[in-house]
Amino acid sequence: MTYFEVFSLPHKLALDTAALEKSFYKLSREFHPDRFASKPAAEQAEATEKSSLLNDAYRALRDPIRRTEYLLELEGVELEEQSVKATESARASGTQKKQIVPPDLLEEAFELNMALEEMKMAKKMGDDDPQLRKDLEAAKTNFTGMLDAAGKELEALWTSWDAAVDSGDDGAKDAAKDEMVALLNRRSYLRNLVRDVNAALD
Repeated sequence: MTYFEVFSLPHKLALDTAALEKSFYKLSREFHPDRFASKPAAEQAEATEKSSLLNDAYRALRDPIRRTEYLLELEGVELEEQSVKATESARASGTQKKQIVPPDLLEEAFELNMALEEMKMAKKMGDDDPQLRKDLEAAKTNFTGMLDAAGKELEALWTSWDAAVDSGDDGAKDAAKDEMVALLNRRSYLRNLVRDVNAALD
C-alpha cells in the first residue's frame, strides 16, 4: 500500500492539506493501539503496523517536497541527493557526495566557493573582513530567493503532472517528471549553498 492509498488518494501532487489532516486524525483514532489492548496479539501487532504506516504516510504527504520526492520514487526515479549508489560510493572513498551543478549556477557557485575559502582563511588568521561578510550575506539572499522561486516552479509542475494523470497522457507525465527531477536537484544544490554560507557566517 502506498502512502497515497493509505488516505485513498490518487497519485497526484496538489493536495488539500486540511482534508489530509482531518483524515489523518480520523484514521489515527481508528487504528490507535490502545483500542486493541484487549485484542489478540496478532490484531495488536496489525494495529501497531497500520498506525506506524499512517504516521509515515502523513509526514511524507503533508510536506510538499517530501510528497514530490515520494511520488517520483514510486515512479522509479532515484534523485541525485537520495541516490544510494552515490552515498555508498562517497562513503567508500571517504569523500563527500558530489552534486551536479546546475549549468546556470556554475559561475555563481564558483565565485561563492572562492569567497567561502577566503572566509575560511580569514577565520584561521583571526581576521574579520566586513566586505567579504557583506558579499556572503548578499549571496545568501540571492540563493534564498532562488530557493523560493524553485518552490513556486515546483507547484506549477504539480498542475502539469496532475493534468497528465487525469488525461492518461504518459508523454506529458514523463515530461513533468523530468522537469520535477531537475528542479528538485537544483533546489537541493541551492539549499546546500545556503547551508555553506550560513556555516561560514556563523
